[in-house]
Amino acid sequence: MIDETTLERAVLQGILRPQQRDALLALASETDGSGRGASRAAPSLSVDDQMRLVGGGNDIFVTVGIVLLFSGALFALQAVFPGDNLAIAPILAVASWIVAEIVTRQKRMRLSSTLLALVFSAAALSMLVDFIGSRFTLPDTLNAFSVLALRADAWPIGLILGGGMIAAAILYFVRFKVPVLAAVIAVAATGLAFLGAVLVYHDRMTSGAMAAPAPDQLAEVISNALAVPLVCGLIVFAVAVMLDLRDRERQTVWSDCAFWLHVVSAPLLVHPLFILATGQEVLSGQIEPGMTAGILLGLMMAMFVLVALAIDRRSLLAPTLAYFGSVGIYYLVNDAANTTGIPPFALILIAVGAIVILFGAGWQRIRRLIIRPLLPTSLLNRLPPIKA
Repeated sequence: MIDETTLERAVLQGILRPQQRDALLALASETDGSGRGASRAAPSLSVDDQMRLVGGGNDIFVTVGIVLLFSGALFALQAVFPGDNLAIAPILAVASWIVAEIVTRQKRMRLSSTLLALVFSAAALSMLVDFIGSRFTLPDTLNAFSVLALRADAWPIGLILGGGMIAAAILYFVRFKVPVLAAVIAVAATGLAFLGAVLVYHDRMTSGAMAAPAPDQLAEVISNALAVPLVCGLIVFAVAVMLDLRDRERQTVWSDCAFWLHVVSAPLLVHPLFILATGQEVLSGQIEPGMTAGILLGLMMAMFVLVALAIDRRSLLAPTLAYFGSVGIYYLVNDAANTTGIPPFALILIAVGAIVILFGAGWQRIRRLIIRPLLPTSLLNRLPPIKA
């Protein structure tokens, strides 16, 4: 049987493409040494667990080296070019690209590649910010009045910052195929969409098409603004699901891109829906829970759990459990805390920890018990397979 080292050498010599190497490794993992199918009694990982993030001990070792290398380079460059980020950022960007030619293109180290992509993105962001500062007159302090004074330059600044980040991420992705850049693109696009919505609202208000809000109406205005991240979250989520459906077995880089898109879409979806369900006051953060809010909150939690189980993505549950644990459970356990003397925070940790362990240890069994009888076969055949 050909081992993984031989396959890596075949990729380096151009005999195999990286995609072919990954396909051969996936095929080998499905059979035993005699070539027959793997035993049904063998434990099977969730499809979601196949998100290739860490490539082994050597990958972690190289990641530590990258942290040390670029930390030392940053301190050295700051000493050589004090206060000149416009000179430091391009050097770090070029250095991350050069290192990625070895670590990513040749060795395909996963965690190291992710870190290098983030270093490149941070360097690109720094260059764009410095470029904006050199071309536009920015206020020394940012507040409501200084931001409004930037109206004439707001959209060009947004296009340079958001569009530049999207272009840089796409350029790096075309070369190295690092999945985390999908999240960078999604965040930059969401920022551009939110800026566009704010500018449209500002222009309508200054032109007299709509009245300026009174101080007591600011909370309602901000609450209505939650529609923008909610719509963006739905779009990012839809793209992620589309990528998941194209690769049910999650053997390609596109499924890893979908993972990061789910990470971005989850808070964009959960935060607005949580506020709408609980009636949270967006300025003070206070909640006045009632029967309706409790029912809506429960339905929302159930919806996210079912969707996460159906598409086999636990990344959707992380922000949901965070909100449910920090605020939702508080009102469920507050009365018990008052009678027992146990701090509500302790009960919250116990409840959330139990839920996380339950879903972590029995994810596929829960999927099999809930999703298989709930959805029709035609839809199940398009979703990630449910492991036996």
